[in-house]
Amino acid sequence: MELHFQQQLTAISPIDGRYYDKVNSLSEYFSEFALIRYRLLVEVEYLLALSDAKIIAPFSAEEQTKLRQLYQDFQIQDAKEIKANEAITNHDVKALENFLKTKIKILLGEDPRIEFVHFGLTSQDINNTAIPLSLKYAMQEVYFPLLEKLITTLEQLAGQWRSVPMLAYTHGQPASPTVVGKEIYVFVERIRKQQIALQELPFPAKFGGATGNLNAHYAAFPNIHWTEFANRFVEKNLGLTRSQTTTQIEHYDGLASIFDNLRRINVILIDLCRDFWMYISKAYFRQKLNPDEIGSSAMPHKVNPIDFENAEGNLAYSNAIFDFFSNKLPVSRLQRDLTDSTVLRNLGVPLAHTLVSFQSILKGLNKVELNEHILRQDLENHWVVIAEGIQTILRREGYPQPYEALK
Repeated sequence: MELHFQQQLTAISPIDGRYYDKVNSLSEYFSEFALIRYRLLVEVEYLLALSDAKIIAPFSAEEQTKLRQLYQDFQIQDAKEIKANEAITNHDVKALENFLKTKIKILLGEDPRIEFVHFGLTSQDINNTAIPLSLKYAMQEVYFPLLEKLITTLEQLAGQWRSVPMLAYTHGQPASPTVVGKEIYVFVERIRKQQIALQELPFPAKFGGATGNLNAHYAAFPNIHWTEFANRFVEKNLGLTRSQTTTQIEHYDGLASIFDNLRRINVILIDLCRDFWMYISKAYFRQKLNPDEIGSSAMPHKVNPIDFENAEGNLAYSNAIFDFFSNKLPVSRLQRDLTDSTVLRNLGVPLAHTLVSFQSILKGLNKVELNEHILRQDLENHWVVIAEGIQTILRREGYPQPYEALK
């Protein structure tokens, strides 16, 4: 515990330092350990798929279980072993391949099928399946549940305050009245639409050999329909969507669509944070007091809307990275360059800042309560806003130039 606390204090990034307790669930998907484990999953399942297709001798049920346990029971010590080999080979995927061959040899002895580990593949066939797979699971198991909790909280507040009238502001000026619940539900509807669109986007993967043509596969076994095999493996075994025509790498257009949708949700939430900040500044909402917390180091009376401010900052930072991903990743020289590799290692960073913001918004929403006295008072002080309704009724009654008369 003490060591972990020290690591948080000395971490360069707040994601692994100040905010680690809020985002450590993502370590299972985006850490170096997680990347190695997902790569191992792909390598093992690929070997088993070759077996299922009878391209190599089939593995028994017991052997299949033992092979799958290599990634299911993967431990830090295993990852350290792979990293030690990488220090020698200077190639992360080759180090993984060596590890897997050694483990299979221990499990099965001298077996000719060992040489079919990584058969016909380039490292990007592993990376461009392992990374979208980790993203898919992180979205399903961490991101979407927290987003749903946020939407549900907003729905509850919208229902709770659905009949509370409030002065509206357009262009910063008093405008026709609205109700608090409806204004909150605006955000529910906006986020829900983007949530549905995001859930419908596929997680794309590349699987096609050194330059995307399955050359080595066809050279070794020209009578096998390798494209069908690759489609079946990626889509059935891994649950991803295979890009049919690629270079050595996935072209990342599909991932860019996911990042853009994540960014749109964050933009909506920035809008929400700013609105709640304004409502608090107008005293429409008051924040529940915690006697142990300090609002200002100089002004004892202050209770600052720090949760919404924290969320806004993290959302903006997250969006800057998502935007960079969407603009950078789809661009690669000829059949590939290596710039995507180091960029993709940061995939968990914008998601982590997004999760920090979700939790901050939830904390802020759970602290606000209506100041109905101020809401009513502000409506009384701006009774002139009912002029819109009056002039509309006068139009119905045929009164001459009602707008001008009221003006």
